[in-house]
Amino acid sequence: MTSISLFDPIILGDLPLKNRIFLPPLTRCRSTQPGDIPNALMAEYYAQRTQAGFLITEGTQIEPRGQGYAWTPGIYSPEQIAGWKLVTDAVHAKKRPIFAQLWHVGRVSHHLLQPNHQPPIAPSAVAATGVNVFIPTGPGTGKLVPPDTPRALTIPEIHELVELYAQAARNALQAGFDGVEIHAANGYLINQFISERANFRTDAYGGSLSNRLRFLREVVETVSAVVSPERLGVRFSPLFSTTAEERVYLGLLESNPAETYTQAVGVLADAGIAYLSLAEADWDNAPDMPDSFRAAVRDIFPGRILCAGRYDKAKADHVLQNGWADMIGFGRKFIANPDLPARLQHEWPLNAIDPTTMYGGGAHGYTDYPSYNQDAKK
Repeated sequence: MTSISLFDPIILGDLPLKNRIFLPPLTRCRSTQPGDIPNALMAEYYAQRTQAGFLITEGTQIEPRGQGYAWTPGIYSPEQIAGWKLVTDAVHAKKRPIFAQLWHVGRVSHHLLQPNHQPPIAPSAVAATGVNVFIPTGPGTGKLVPPDTPRALTIPEIHELVELYAQAARNALQAGFDGVEIHAANGYLINQFISERANFRTDAYGGSLSNRLRFLREVVETVSAVVSPERLGVRFSPLFSTTAEERVYLGLLESNPAETYTQAVGVLADAGIAYLSLAEADWDNAPDMPDSFRAAVRDIFPGRILCAGRYDKAKADHVLQNGWADMIGFGRKFIANPDLPARLQHEWPLNAIDPTTMYGGGAHGYTDYPSYNQDAKK
């Protein structure tokens, strides 16, 4: 056991951080339309949460085919790069680093979200189940629908996608980001390649676990060459049990999740990247990640380990003090409490989240949650 606190400083890669609290990726669907462009409202939202030592953006699609939900921002057009510059400038004015999360949903999409209404792309032509996508039905309105059956990628197309991740990383640096996180979690494209539940290929990108990890290896290697390993993280969502709740889509449950993800973590260890982020099961009464897996990951991965998923301060302290993680992210609590680190440190009460404003809309339920000091003055 150690005496590490959430409020202790830490070095992440080559970045000195003020504390061990991070803002994890949180989809909020507030980009400007048309064009899925980040905006001044988003800049205000991120700047409000800079009591965190480190911030990671919401999932940001690397190309038009990478979108699975209406109004999520991209990072492939000049207008999007300029929009993200508003965000990075606002966060840097508060003297905090921010990474862009590079996202491609793969098969978790719908033809109405795809260029020319084509089918989504994936390792194999098998539709995702247990998840819905969000399509627009008009200005500011939309609905949840099942994803379409995708078409399988060719090997040349896979190579092109690796380069699209690298270009997105270049765009992120141009937008002023300090680094990037590769989204390899939650059943999206890279996770689809890794998973025996979604990858039925018989070529070099399928079959054995080593082959299924090939796309991850290539993306990590190529993006590392752009941003440097010290400015790169990867997010996984190892799932050790499932749920019948439709609203939950953490990812794909493997027959041997510990083996799958310890080997995947080994890929990241070999690449020497700054951090591994673990998105844990976050539905009501979800089981904790097995301690044996936490310990195995710590043994394999020499960089920083970041964890998020329904954490409170007690759970955060437990995981930090056992040495299983170096930093803790808070999602829903941070949405409703822009000054969450101060509230945790001083044991001030928390605002409740309004679930009706989580996805889409404007400032309400986004930038109008009060800080404790604001609330106390009322």
